[in-house]
Amino acid sequence: MKQNFKTIIYKREGNFARITLNRPEVRNAISIEMGVELNAALNQAKADENVRVVILRGAGSAFCAGMDLKWAHTATVLEYRKWMETLYWELTDIMCGLGKPTIAALNGPALAAGCTIAFSCDMIIASDKAYIGYPEINIGLLSAKHIILLPRIVGRLKAFELVITGEPLSVQEAERMGLVNKVVPHDKLEEVVDELASKVAAKSPLAVKLTKEAFYRGLDMEFRKAIADAGDIACVLFNFEDTREGMRSFVEKRAPVWKGR
Repeated sequence: MKQNFKTIIYKREGNFARITLNRPEVRNAISIEMGVELNAALNQAKADENVRVVILRGAGSAFCAGMDLKWAHTATVLEYRKWMETLYWELTDIMCGLGKPTIAALNGPALAAGCTIAFSCDMIIASDKAYIGYPEINIGLLSAKHIILLPRIVGRLKAFELVITGEPLSVQEAERMGLVNKVVPHDKLEEVVDELASKVAAKSPLAVKLTKEAFYRGLDMEFRKAIADAGDIACVLFNFEDTREGMRSFVEKRAPVWKGR
């Protein structure tokens, strides 16, 4: 069901769902309301069979500056926990179970909880004007998700440096470390993101959904079990009509016609 949002903009264009964090006056700082609306928008995209790819970006000059500190410095621990539940546990579960690839388009800085949103996405394309950082330590907070996520991407030593110093990281260095997929000129960001989204949207939606499911299930499993589980999912996918159509179209040298079944 279509919803009206106050802190984000949700728009479907063809096979893309575009979600824009829309509090530019505070560099898209995340309130509880924004977190709840973001999760609702993602669930709306999940329920829409026409959506093949979800694109997240920020309004104005920033992707997201992190938690709304004007709210947080007077919040109770129960209110803070609600914010954490929304932005960490609920968002992670929704993203992993979305069944559709997500792309973060970093149009500007992504800091602290802004990184939480960006790195919850499956792929990140960054403007050369963007940068990332984990400044929570500078105000006495813990960069919760990132002390778990970062070592898995960049290794223990560099990850510890990033979360313990709070110093920003250029997107060029982030790309070298494997934290973003690609850095592009600022005025080319939307074009490059749309090209990537179009490539993904052209694939079988069933194959994409099950590939994403196998990918994230595998990250939570012991290696040998993950290999077996991915093989089981591949066998299930093999029997779908789309898979047969994909193989048939290759043999017949034509473009496949996906039916989503």
